[in-house]
Amino acid sequence: MTNDMYTKVNEHTRKFRRSRSDRMVAGVCGGIARAMGVEAPIVRIGLVAATLLGFGTGAVIYLACWILLPEED
Repeated sequence: MTNDMYTKVNEHTRKFRRSRSDRMVAGVCGGIARAMGVEAPIVRIGLVAATLLGFGTGAVIYLACWILLPEED
């Protein structure tokens, strides 16, 4: 019973990784877009807005994700 539950959870779990194929700089926005199921340009526009309106907070978050997130296999 426990093994079946573990298998079902793993099938529906999305891995948050940097994209190798959909990248402009480091693939962070492409990875976020894939994990959320949206298009990458929407995430990029949101990141630019967060950077401009949040006094650079978006850029700091992007750099942290670039360092901490592994690339997809």
